[in-house]
Amino acid sequence: MPNPLDSLKALGDQLRQQIGEELDLDALRRQEPARPLEELLAELDALPGLESVKEQVRALVAFLRVQARRKEAGLPEVATMQHLVFLGNPGTGKTTVARLLAQMYRSMGLLRRGHLVEVDRAGLVGQYVGLTAVKTDRVIRKALDGVLFVDEAYALSREAERLDFGDEAIETLLKRMEDNRHRLVVIVAGYPRLMRRFLESNPGLRSRFSREIEFPDYSTDDLVEIFGLFAAEAEYTLGEGAEDALRGIFHNAERDESFGNARFARTLFEQSLNAQALRLGEGDVENLTHSELMCLKPEDLVAGARSLGEVPVPPPRGGGWFTRRR
Repeated sequence: MPNPLDSLKALGDQLRQQIGEELDLDALRRQEPARPLEELLAELDALPGLESVKEQVRALVAFLRVQARRKEAGLPEVATMQHLVFLGNPGTGKTTVARLLAQMYRSMGLLRRGHLVEVDRAGLVGQYVGLTAVKTDRVIRKALDGVLFVDEAYALSREAERLDFGDEAIETLLKRMEDNRHRLVVIVAGYPRLMRRFLESNPGLRSRFSREIEFPDYSTDDLVEIFGLFAAEAEYTLGEGAEDALRGIFHNAERDESFGNARFARTLFEQSLNAQALRLGEGDVENLTHSELMCLKPEDLVAGARSLGEVPVPPPRGGGWFTRRR
C-alpha cells in the first residue's frame, strides 16, 4: 500500500514544478530594464534585407504610439488587435522580428515583460481528450505579459477527413486571446499559402488577427551578407574569389517554398568549415598561421555546397560557379 506521505510529497513536487514552469520566477527576478524603442528599431534596421518588413513594423509601432498618445490626451482609441500573422518561407527572419517586436511592445508600455514564448503544434496539442486544453492553457500562462509565437500554425487546423485535437487548441487560444487581450500578443507564422487556408479554417481566427506581414525570400546579395555575418561572428574571412563562389551558390539555389534562406546560409557556412578543416588537416596543423586558420577559400565553399547537393561546373566567362544536381 503506497505511503500517503510519499503521495503528498510527489504532488507537492509536481505543483512546484508546474508553477515554476508557468511563472518562470527566476526570469522575473533577473529581468533587465526595457530597452529604448529607438535602439530596438535600429537593431531591426540593421538586419539584412527585409525592407518591406521593416517598413510595416515601423508603421505598426507608429500607429500604436499615436493611439497611446490619443488615450493620454483623452481622445478615443481606434479599437485594434495587436495580434499578427507572419507569412513567409523558412529562414526569413520571422522569429527574430517577433522577438524584437515583443521588446518593442514592452518599451511602449503595452506588455509588462516583453518576452517571447515560441511553440509549435507539438507544444499545444495533446494525444488524449482534454489534454490539449491543458497544454495550450499552460503555454499561454507562460506567455502572459509577452508574445506567444506559434510557428507553423497551419498544422493546428485539421483536414476535413482527419480527426485530431488541433481545433481544441485553436478554440482555447481564441478564448484566452480575448480574456487576456491586454496581457497577451499572439503571432502565428508559416508558409503563406498554408497560413491563408489556416485563417479561413475557423470563423474566429480572421477577426482576431488585424495585420499580416509578409516575409520575402532573401536575395542573393542578402544571403551573401548573412553568410558574411556568420563568418565575421566566428572570426573567419573570405579569401580571394570566395565571395564570387558564394554568390554563384546562392544564385543557383532552387527557390521553392522549402528553401531554407538564412538557414541554408548557416548550413553552408558550417559545411564550409568542415571542408576547410579537412583541407588544413592534410598539412602541418601545428604550424598553421593565424590567417590560414581564419581564411575560407573558394574550394572550401565548393566542397560545402557539394555536400548540400550543389554540383560545381567550370564557370563560363562572366558566369556563375554552380549548377544544381536534380
